[in-house]
Amino acid sequence: MTSLHTALFAELDLATLHDIVRLRVDVFVVEQNCPYPELDGRDTDESTRHVWVVDAAVVGYLRLLTEPDRSRRIGRVCVARSRRGRGLAADLVGEGLRLSRVETPGADVVLDAQTHLAGWYERLGFEVDGAEFVEDGIAHVPMRRRTPWPRPGATPD
Repeated sequence: MTSLHTALFAELDLATLHDIVRLRVDVFVVEQNCPYPELDGRDTDESTRHVWVVDAAVVGYLRLLTEPDRSRRIGRVCVARSRRGRGLAADLVGEGLRLSRVETPGADVVLDAQTHLAGWYERLGFEVDGAEFVEDGIAHVPMRRRTPWPRPGATPD
């Protein structure tokens, strides 16, 4: 049975932090063959929320950052290859949106989606908000979910 968890960096135990970083490296560095600085210093920000799914091990993750303009940024969304197609990513994004509403009411939520996933994020209420760009060899597109959120009922929570 899967369970959803959330914590600030200071609240993470070492085993969980290890499993989160391992999943992120497995997906973004190994699977996507994209050597980049995975540990960018934002994980430890005082307001960063870590959201993860456990099913015997950490099988899904995202982090929620607060940007200087007060918007919230969803990033590092990943699900273990063996658990994809079960709605875990939508559950994670839904929790990120819920936390944003509670912690920073009225703030937009932004993310940089890999271009091939833009349609998936659009179904969750995000809109393309800029030109495509390439980061670490992968095409991305900036996206934003405006407040008030444009499609009532689109929130997957």
